[in-house]
Amino acid sequence: TLILFGCVVLHEYGHALTARRYGIKTRDITLYPIGGVARLERMPDKPIQEFWVALAGPAVNVAIAAVLFVWLLISGTAQPVSSLSLTGGPLAERLLIVNLSLVLFNLIPAFPMDGGRVLRSLLALRLEYTRATQIAATIGQAMAFLFGFIGLFTNPFLVFIAFFVWIGAAQEASMVQMKTALGGIPVNRAMLTEFRTLSPADPVSRAVDLILTGSQTDFPVVENQTVTGVLTRGDLMAALSRQERDLPVSEIMRRDFEIVDANEMLELAFARLQSCSCQTMPVTWHGQLVGLLTTDNIGEFLMIQSALRQSRKLETALRM
Repeated sequence: TLILFGCVVLHEYGHALTARRYGIKTRDITLYPIGGVARLERMPDKPIQEFWVALAGPAVNVAIAAVLFVWLLISGTAQPVSSLSLTGGPLAERLLIVNLSLVLFNLIPAFPMDGGRVLRSLLALRLEYTRATQIAATIGQAMAFLFGFIGLFTNPFLVFIAFFVWIGAAQEASMVQMKTALGGIPVNRAMLTEFRTLSPADPVSRAVDLILTGSQTDFPVVENQTVTGVLTRGDLMAALSRQERDLPVSEIMRRDFEIVDANEMLELAFARLQSCSCQTMPVTWHGQLVGLLTTDNIGEFLMIQSALRQSRKLETALRM
């Protein structure tokens, strides 16, 4: 089992190292019971780059399988595949089969598997990126439906995989649509401009009062007109559970927070907001706090933009 997970880690390192070749860093690698995920800071700018990044993982498994195959030939220990079992047979041969299985599984043309990204990159060579993603996601969800249907009558594990694929395809399509919608829009168009702040010396009870009298849940902590921290609702509730209402805010505020410039593009700011542990980023202009950016108000901004686009389309249709 440990060797199998080692092969999965090497698979993900294939993605990460190839992405680094194109100047893209990897935030982390997470292992799941059915595989792993290398979370990149951003997707490659060109479809052909995404193609090679997606193929790099399965290529690692092919290389491992090739090495094991050569070893089996040299050692003469290979056995008929029909005689192998989960715990019986040469370890090298079982690992070879597992790695080939990983290649076939990951090349299924459905998100979030590598095959879905390969398919999108090939479609994006001819189509607009959002359209290519929608087609790839639709194909992936169709395959998920097929897996689920077959799994109901054969292997229940296929139903689990179908659910995993369906959710992954929907999330990928949603993320790309959001990225497209946020492109070219500065942060100052979507940020909150009416907000409350705290000082480091304020007690926790002051933050409680502000939450009860408004809708704001996270608060920038300002000292001498400079943002020195962010107090999140989660940290506030943890302090209240410890009966620390009189504790200064400086004792529980987060000091490892992100700051975004008011003129930065919303697409990049949203990516940073997702990668940090907080749900709120202070927005500054020439060093002065001018607003807050949260995941909630970005979602509201997108809904408003969508409604306005629908309204303009309706007006255009009526005029025609």
